Amino acid sequence: MDAQAVADYCRGLNGAREGYPFGAGVLVFKVGGKIFAILAEQSVSLKCDPYVALALRENYPAVTPGYHLNKRHWNTVALDASVPVDELCDWLLDSYSLAVASLTRAERASLPS
Repeated sequence: MDAQAVADYCRGLNGAREGYPFGAGVLVFKVGGKIFAILAEQSVSLKCDPYVALALRENYPAVTPGYHLNKRHWNTVALDASVPVDELCDWLLDSYSLAVASLTRAERASLPS
């Protein structure tokens, strides 16, 4: 999965918004104001349960602690085609779900259907 495919997947998630708050070249995806993916040219950083984050780092050489992020809750995944597409899609959805879960009930209710 390349950066364009990751961006397309993120754009398809309910209520996802994108922007460049960190400058050109770093596309950020948010839901309800919460970041769930930070996409650079060759990598994507994703929210992750801390225990799952450690397991993914142990099992996939392409997964490292979040670059310039809270390393307990974020992983950075190199987009080098070493991670199966279905796995990466699951991780993107998990990150999105964690962001949605952190929203208030009113914020979740205001997401588009």
